[in-house]
Amino acid sequence: MTSRPAGPSAAAAGQLNVVDGLAQLAFVVYGMIELRAAEHDLSVTQARLLGVLRDRTPTMNELARLLGLDKSSVTGLVDRAERRGLVVRTPSADDRRAVLAGLTDEGRSLVSQAAAGFGTDLTATLDLLAPADRDLLPGIVSRLLVAYAARHGVDLFAGLSTQVPAAD
Repeated sequence: MTSRPAGPSAAAAGQLNVVDGLAQLAFVVYGMIELRAAEHDLSVTQARLLGVLRDRTPTMNELARLLGLDKSSVTGLVDRAERRGLVVRTPSADDRRAVLAGLTDEGRSLVSQAAAGFGTDLTATLDLLAPADRDLLPGIVSRLLVAYAARHGVDLFAGLSTQVPAAD
């Protein structure tokens, strides 16, 4: 897939090229996440941490890989969330050297509230699409994200406590 600059025909059709479109969409979605995170006195990175921990209890190394951060950054991030009572560390039953990170009940409640608000925001935005386009989007997005993660050595479904249905 190549991206061409939006010429007169694309502009007349009201269409952005894929690079500009995805960049602009990323800004819109990031803004929604930032708004919902701020309502709970969280940074976007803290919200990402809680979002990852919502569905799994990874080791600190796995958490670093899932967040795309170095281990020392993740340690500080988990330290701050732990002080707030949102995250707890537990020793791994499989590897005495490994430590798992998981949500506390308070952390689970907070992430559920923030996710519900974000879901409302995102649904309102997706409702701007025609139903046929809206129906295609989950499969396209899922395939792209799974392929991107796999290319970077991350299995998005490994360690999930609840299985996500496969995209059609």
